[in-house]
Amino acid sequence: MAFRDRMLALTVVVLWGCNFLAIRVGLDHFPPFFFAGLRFAVIAVPVLMFVPRPAVPLRWLLLYGLGFGFAQFAFLFWAMDAGLPTGLASLVLQSAAPFTVALAALFLRERLDGVRIAGLVVAVGGMVIVALGQGASSAGVIPMLLGLLAGLSWAIGNIATRKAGAADPMRLMLWMCVVPVLPFFGVSWFVEGPQAWSTLGTAVTTVDGGLALAGLTYVVLAGTIAGTGIYASLLSRHPAGTVAPLSLMVPVVGFTVAWITLGERPTPSSLIGGVIVVVGALAAQGGRGSVTSGTLLRRHNALPPVEHSPTWEPVQESPHVDGSRYAPPEPPRGRPRRPDAVRAR
Repeated sequence: MAFRDRMLALTVVVLWGCNFLAIRVGLDHFPPFFFAGLRFAVIAVPVLMFVPRPAVPLRWLLLYGLGFGFAQFAFLFWAMDAGLPTGLASLVLQSAAPFTVALAALFLRERLDGVRIAGLVVAVGGMVIVALGQGASSAGVIPMLLGLLAGLSWAIGNIATRKAGAADPMRLMLWMCVVPVLPFFGVSWFVEGPQAWSTLGTAVTTVDGGLALAGLTYVVLAGTIAGTGIYASLLSRHPAGTVAPLSLMVPVVGFTVAWITLGERPTPSSLIGGVIVVVGALAAQGGRGSVTSGTLLRRHNALPPVEHSPTWEPVQESPHVDGSRYAPPEPPRGRPRRPDAVRAR
């Protein structure tokens, strides 16, 4: 991965690490499913009006929207609303990285060398150390399972992004935001009731409502449009098994922001585990390039080398550099002479 793309990946890490604080602030006022629906509805309305649909198969767009957009944030917001701490939520969600590597190997036939596999194992080990240091067991089994389901849903969205192969990843990301709107508002209506819409009115009259609107603004602009847009762009240029491990560094930012703003103080073991996560995630970017199914297909369809025949035969047409076409000479007119008649002369 080039230096420019590494810097873009680190930008995503920072944006997404701060995103969990914005989600926490929003959930302090809005119900979880309604808040998630608002998040995507704010983007979907102008997208439907002004952004053309990307030229990708509809099935991959729907899978991307239902996996990355709907399922991931339904499980994540539900987990945080059920008591999963902000910093720990940023950690559990990064289970998407090993899930993505496994699904990419299964469905995309991506191969990873030993350096990347070792880096991924080290990063996951660091995540376990951080989780134990932050008291994952005290967070409750249900919130932890919901967080893991969110990570699996994110991984499914990653695979859909790779399969879509969009020429314009930003447009694909924007149209992904259209898919979850109706599912979220439908689930909110049946689970949270119609009174969830009343929180919109109190959002402009209360302090926590104002903070929730600020959190919603950050989630939409920074977390979704900027962060997810850059991430989708990286996935379109690099194998999923190369890009996904970078998200393992998001909890480092998430824990730091939660410590500064919410007082969720990390333990010494959590700090050590965070350093291990960073080292492992960076190591997962090293090694030799992965061979993807797309690479194999390009090699299979490549034209064979030109072999010159010992017998010259004029071709029918041949393009010149200036774009003109070469026409073969017309055969001589008249009746051909017999070889014996030529010899007699």
